[in-house]
Formats: sequence, structure tokens, C-alpha cells
Amino acid sequence: MGHINITSVLKGGIVAGVIMNVSEFILNVPVAGAQMNTEFAARNLPPVAGDQIAVFVVMTMLLGFMTVWLYAAIRPRFGAGPKTAICAGLIVWALSPLHMSITMGVLGITSMGLVVLGVVWTAIEMMVAAAVGAYFYQEQ
Repeated sequence: MGHINITSVLKGGIVAGVIMNVSEFILNVPVAGAQMNTEFAARNLPPVAGDQIAVFVVMTMLLGFMTVWLYAAIRPRFGAGPKTAICAGLIVWALSPLHMSITMGVLGITSMGLVVLGVVWTAIEMMVAAAVGAYFYQEQ
């Protein structure tokens, strides 16, 4: 069993992270932005802005790297290709976006409508980002 090609993980991770960040922008601004702002205002929370967005962009890039790294780690056991990449993407999704969406709903920060939208949207987002990011991963 070979070593993980870190340079290739970085390359694929950048691609996956960019896909995820673009998708998150689309979700959080034109698709659900108005509803999120309304729900936040009803709870006396400010709209997401500035430094918070920078943190979310960096964290999403890290999820892209983790997704491609996980793909590289499980690839020897499950085989190269989109099925393994999607599996890696769904594992990372379950550990982060799914967890966070449900937490926000359970705490009453967002409505169940936003929770369901976020869960479905990010599952698709992670599968696409993982498959495309994994495409850029090479063992050697």
C-alpha cells in the first residue's frame, strides 16, 4: 500500500473546496439568504457578514481538503473512481454539514425548512465536490 500523495490531495482539495464554496454562496445568498436573515432577526441574531464569511470560506476549503484526503485514504480498499469519492464525500458530509444543520434546527436557530434544504443541498454539493476533487487525485 502506497503513501498518500499530499500534493495531489492539495490540488484536488482546492478544486473540491472551490466547488463547495460556490455552492454555499448560491445556497446562502440567492436561494435561502432572505429566509436566513429573517429567521436570524427573529432571534435577535445579526445577519452573517464580514469576518464570519471569511471563517466559513476557510472552513469549507478545509472540508474540501479533508474530503480528497479521505478519498485517497480509502481508495486502496474501495478502488479508485467516483463511487469511492462519493462515499468519502458523504462521510465528511455526515460529520460536518449534516451535523451542523441538525444542530442549528434542534437549537431553534433555523427552521426545519432551512434544515431540510441545507441537508439535501449539502449532500448533493459534497457528492459533486468529492467526485470532481477526486478526479484530480493521482497516486504518483
